[in-house]
Amino acid sequence: MRIVVGLGNPGDKYAGTRHNVGFEVLDELARRWSAERPQSRFESEIREAVISGEKTLLVAPQTYMNLSGRAVQQVVKFYQIPLDEVLVICDDLNLKLGQVRLRASGSAGGQKGLQSILEVLATEEVPRLRIGIDRPPPQRDSADYVLSRFRKEELDVVDQMVRRAATGVELWIRDGIAAAMNQTNGTVTEGGS
Repeated sequence: MRIVVGLGNPGDKYAGTRHNVGFEVLDELARRWSAERPQSRFESEIREAVISGEKTLLVAPQTYMNLSGRAVQQVVKFYQIPLDEVLVICDDLNLKLGQVRLRASGSAGGQKGLQSILEVLATEEVPRLRIGIDRPPPQRDSADYVLSRFRKEELDVVDQMVRRAATGVELWIRDGIAAAMNQTNGTVTEGGS
């Protein structure tokens, strides 16, 4: 079994914000693979799907971003899943809009939801798929920026990033982290990938 964790903040207030692209990738995977209806468990919304022949839990923590580790720890502990079979999807303001980067491990790089997960699990050996949302403009607070919605002219690239990230998850499940990194990492551009 695999666990795919998409990070974001719960509630309509945060839908479509930069911080919630992890949730959007889960929605894309759920649509592609006809996932079950979400169930509330482990302080998360969980949908089950069979992706590339593998039972997969799509986990959307409902703890708010900065406490994501609390929900993830509950799921991992209950299912006794090795951490290399858990993939965390999150936004990253250190990557340009359009960039998608899959890694097997590493630091949180300032992403507070990922940081919470790494702290609670006491390791950096957790695969992660980062989705670039760009740096905030000068004089704009980062916390305010990540909670803002994408501009209309960015939506095409966002849609492509979400689709590319979902395909990256499928490759990770089917072919492993190295093959998925080779095919997923890169930048999408307007009008194509």
